[in-house]
Amino acid sequence: MEEWSCKVYKRCGGCQLDVPYESQLGYKQRQCRNLLGQFGRVEPVIPAEETLHYRHKVSTAVGYSRGRVLTGVWQASGGKLVTVESCALEHPYAAMTAEAVRRLLGQFHIRTYDERSGQGFLRFFLLRIGRNTGEVLLALGTGPETPRQLPEFLVALRKSCPYITTAVRCISTDRRNLVLGEKETVLFGPGSITDRLCGRVFRISAHSFFQINPAQTEKLYSLAVELAGLTGSETVVDAYCGVGTMGIISAERCRQVLSFELNPAAAANAKENVRLNGLHNVTVHCGDAGEIMGELKEKESVDVVFTDPPRAGCSREFLQHLCRLAPKRVVYVSCNPETLARDLKMLTGSGYTVKRICPIDLFPWTRHCETVVLLSKLGEAKHRITVELKTDELDLTPAEAKASYEEIRDYVKQKFSLTVSHLNIAQVKRKNGIIERENYNLPKNADSKQPKCTPEKEAAITEALKHFKMIK
Repeated sequence: MEEWSCKVYKRCGGCQLDVPYESQLGYKQRQCRNLLGQFGRVEPVIPAEETLHYRHKVSTAVGYSRGRVLTGVWQASGGKLVTVESCALEHPYAAMTAEAVRRLLGQFHIRTYDERSGQGFLRFFLLRIGRNTGEVLLALGTGPETPRQLPEFLVALRKSCPYITTAVRCISTDRRNLVLGEKETVLFGPGSITDRLCGRVFRISAHSFFQINPAQTEKLYSLAVELAGLTGSETVVDAYCGVGTMGIISAERCRQVLSFELNPAAAANAKENVRLNGLHNVTVHCGDAGEIMGELKEKESVDVVFTDPPRAGCSREFLQHLCRLAPKRVVYVSCNPETLARDLKMLTGSGYTVKRICPIDLFPWTRHCETVVLLSKLGEAKHRITVELKTDELDLTPAEAKASYEEIRDYVKQKFSLTVSHLNIAQVKRKNGIIERENYNLPKNADSKQPKCTPEKEAAITEALKHFKMIK
């Protein structure tokens, strides 16, 4: 198994497990067993065949200091730019592109973006690589300023990096370091790439959700479809479908697929991917999965539900409607064992039994682990027990059930490059009328003084609460 050594491991924060790979698997096995063992046997973690250079989506921060253009990552705590010349987890094209960007920005005297002044051009760049097609997308995250040297810069960049097949510019007017801007223009090429996964073709844009480790993703989705036990006659729901991957991969094995996606851009990608694969039994609906599931009971009988939610897990509304819809089997793909355990508690309390718990490592050297869980409805009505779980029985307030403190912190860190504390989050929650459990994150006494949350952090946390639908 490949091993590595990193000079910026402690400052970067991208990796959390600086131990041999076998020890990493042991850590993830224990984590899943501790959280999910109450529901059944946790199978051995499926290891990654490639533990280095597996990241086929790479975001690189750009900055300027002492007359030099710098590239790297934003520090996990402190928000400073950590210079990284190459990363052992990233596809080699990332380091090659970073070197070219540093050199050419200096050569053409193009300024990097300054958050304080709101001036300058390049904030960061994003690279997406099609593992099976070799196509490469470069997305430049920029401020609104357009340097007159941009055409010459692009010509030189294409010459230095001939593997880049298309490039787009994502413009943001917000001074904070957003992941991608709201306005996108194509600089050259088609503006997107394609890749093949499980025998299907998928179009990938700068804003698309597509797993960063394609080799392990093949195993993940193949396992999910296998566990579904499709025979060709089923109606399948693909909830939180993203660009439509699981529904499209399973389409040839069932009668029809109903795919749901809240994000309009992702839903549009999913529809395009259905068309690319020539499928006529997959329908993509743009909207909230919970709301659409609520409407389905009157219209459709559903046999199997795939659900692949974000780290916050499934919404409570979605799970309630899923239980009322009562599909025979549910295949739950999770990237967060904590919220998975929460959701399994509700599902098993509503007549489902867990049949398989299969962890799979998509992210070597990190703490993260994906899990595929198969649930089936208890066979006979006389054995069916319906339990209504109330929020206080889970020791959660209704808003807390949406997202944990760590998920809010992760969201703020990723989207705004800000590090916020649990206290900051609790202060903003209370300000928005979210009542915590008794004595939770409160001062020890009435005279205790607590540091106040800065306006910038408060705005970022408020945005996170809206994202997780904890406030409107």
